[in-house]
Amino acid sequence: MSAPASPPPSETYFVQLFRLTLYSVEQLAGPPTHPERTLTAQRLVRRQVTRLSASGAVLVIILMIGFDATEIGLMPSRGTPALWPLRVLTDFGKDAYVISALAITLLAIAVVLPEARARARAALLRFGARIQYLLLAVSVPVLVTEIVKWAVGRGRPFVGGKANPFNFEPFNGTEAYFSFPSAHAVTAFALAFGVAAIWPRTRVAMAVYAVIIATTRLVLLAHHPSDVVAGAVIGILGAMTVRYWFAARRIGFVIGRDGAIVAR
Repeated sequence: MSAPASPPPSETYFVQLFRLTLYSVEQLAGPPTHPERTLTAQRLVRRQVTRLSASGAVLVIILMIGFDATEIGLMPSRGTPALWPLRVLTDFGKDAYVISALAITLLAIAVVLPEARARARAALLRFGARIQYLLLAVSVPVLVTEIVKWAVGRGRPFVGGKANPFNFEPFNGTEAYFSFPSAHAVTAFALAFGVAAIWPRTRVAMAVYAVIIATTRLVLLAHHPSDVVAGAVIGILGAMTVRYWFAARRIGFVIGRDGAIVAR
């Protein structure tokens, strides 16, 4: 969501709303605005993605082989009454809730924008671009995760009656075999990366948020440690990729001469 030309005074509210929506979609789907800087940023992002993917894959394999079964064996029994605070906390990383909240916020901005005055309109457009980024930064990796979960078919802890980290039924499609990767971790780490990318001073707070959400998934025996790590990696990679897409089109972000991406 960026700034289109000022609408003629004669345009009705719904015409303005339609024009704003169309402009936003066209800009998001359009070509990069600065090809040279985009290529520099692309190389930088590609290196970051490769390093994070490789290190994440190695860590997932190590955890799966040497630690997953041990860790879930140390956790309290599923359904322990004293864990109710964690059941509340974990919902703050639920993808449906986070995506819905972002989508409703973006819709509210779009609804009030046509009637906003010039100064408020500029502020709303800027904020709307950021919410639009956060919505896609979370939604894209969550969508990828749903496909991976279905294809991998990893059993959740103790499905089958024992702590077996190698309980796989690919393409099973049931909730019991939707463990890898953790969608809560994907959502939390994608949101944490996205918010910190826009407002750098929130980095520590958002990192704490993401770690808390990931920890609740382990203690509640919803996931193995390797599920959570895989989710964190996918979430960060997804948010990072969407940020590059936005920056290449100067939506909410800009690319410096060295290829670094910063919020506008």
